[in-house]
Amino acid sequence: MLTDTQFEALSSVLEGRVTRSKSELDAHGQSETWFELTPPDAVAYPKNTAEVSALMKICHAEGIPVVGYGAGTSLEGQTLAIHGGIAVDFAEMNRVLQINDADMDAVVQPGLTREALNTELRTTGLMFPVDPGANATIGGMAMTRASGTTTVKYGTMRDNVIGLEAVMADGTIVRTGTRARKSAAGYDLTGLLVGSEGTLALITELTLRLHGQPEAISAAMCVFDDISSAVATVIAVKQIGLPVARIEFLDPQSVRAVNAFLHDIYHRQEILRAGRIPKEIIAGNEAFTPEMIGVNPPGGVYTHIVGVDLVRTGPDEFFVLEDNVRTP
Repeated sequence: MLTDTQFEALSSVLEGRVTRSKSELDAHGQSETWFELTPPDAVAYPKNTAEVSALMKICHAEGIPVVGYGAGTSLEGQTLAIHGGIAVDFAEMNRVLQINDADMDAVVQPGLTREALNTELRTTGLMFPVDPGANATIGGMAMTRASGTTTVKYGTMRDNVIGLEAVMADGTIVRTGTRARKSAAGYDLTGLLVGSEGTLALITELTLRLHGQPEAISAAMCVFDDISSAVATVIAVKQIGLPVARIEFLDPQSVRAVNAFLHDIYHRQEILRAGRIPKEIIAGNEAFTPEMIGVNPPGGVYTHIVGVDLVRTGPDEFFVLEDNVRTP
C-alpha cells in the first residue's frame, strides 16, 4: 500500500500528475484479459525521460512496485498490478520526435500508437508495418515483442526496433542500439529489452525501422478442406518467393466466432437506427425471451442486448435508453 508520504514524493516529481482516483485505478487494473480487477495504488503520467528517471529513483528507494502502462490492449495481463504500487502511464509521452525518411527510420515516444505513427508517415511514402490488431502503443508493442498478420513479410517488433532509450529500476538512463544498418559492436541490449514485458526497464524512446508503402494491395480468401492443405500452401507460397504481406489462418471455430460477432454488430446497428428492436430481429431469436428481466424503471422491464440498453414496453416492443431516458 502506497503511503501518503510516498504519494506526495511521487506527486512532487511529476508536478501533481499522480492520481489515486478510483476511476483511474480501476481503468488501469484491467485489460483485455479475463483476470479480475487488479488496480494499482496510484497512476503516474510522466512527460519525459527525466521524470521517469526521478520517479523510478523514488520507487527503487522506497521499494514501490512499478508497472508500465500503454493502451491496455495486452491479452497476457502484463499491465495488472498484482503487487499494487504505481502504474506508469505513458499517455503524455506520445510524440514523433524525428522522421528520417532518407534513412527509413523514425524516433518516437512510447505512448504513441501505431495508427498515429502511420498517419504521420503518410506523406513520406513510408510506413511502420507491425500490426497486432489492436491500436496499441509502440512502447507496449516493443515490451511484448508484438507481431501480427504482417509478420510473414516484415517480422516482429524485435526485427523493427533498432534502438532504445530506457530507464532501469534504479533510475539509470541507458541507450541501446544504433541507427547504423550494420553494426556488431557490443551486446545486443536492444534485443534483450524488446519482449522483456516491463521486467527489466521502462522504455522512454524508440528508434524504429520503417518500410516503403506498397503501390497497390490485393487480397484473396482461400478455402481448404483440411489444415494440412492450408499449411502446405503457405509453405509453397514462401518457397517460390511470392511477396505476401499478410497471411492469416482461421479454423472453423474461429470463423463461427467471427460470424457471431458480425451478427451482433448488425443487430446493434439496426436497433440504434430504428430506436427500437425491429420485429424481424425479435422473431425466432432465442435471446428475446420472457427471462429477459432486470430492474424495473417506469415504462417497462429493463434489459441489455448486444451492447444496447432497452426497456420492454409491450410483448414484442422495446425502446432504446439513452442516459436512462426512454426515446421512441
